[in-house]
Amino acid sequence: MDAAAETLKPEAKAAKAAQATVDQFTTAANTAFKDGVEKSLAALSEANTHSKKNLEAVVASVTAATKGAEALGAQAVAYSKSAIETQATAAKALAAAKTPQELFELQTAFAKSAFETYVSELGRMSETFQASFKASFQPINERVSETVGKLQATR
Repeated sequence: MDAAAETLKPEAKAAKAAQATVDQFTTAANTAFKDGVEKSLAALSEANTHSKKNLEAVVASVTAATKGAEALGAQAVAYSKSAIETQATAAKALAAAKTPQELFELQTAFAKSAFETYVSELGRMSETFQASFKASFQPINERVSETVGKLQATR
């Protein structure tokens, strides 16, 4: 011990010890508070980033769905136009038939062709819908996979 400490009265020694304890407590509390604030800010930043990525995924999903709907609409319009033209041509051919047998044969050929075209177009539209559905949910599936991966990593 130094000479100054030996000459201190017991009350002064106790006060000095108490002051040292308070200083240690204050330093520890300040450090803990600072660490808590930094962790909270980091968590908030991560949550904001996560939310931003989620919003971007939703926007990408809606964009893909919109493109799919536009493609389906364009296919439907093209098919309708084609069907109307085919029906007009068929009506002219039916009107020009000279015998009931010829009329029946033309009607049968038209019905068969119209059905085959309809089934083919339905297949194309189904493929477009499936591709659109898959493209629409891809960004959301990626976000879900990333989130599940993060949750599993924290276990």
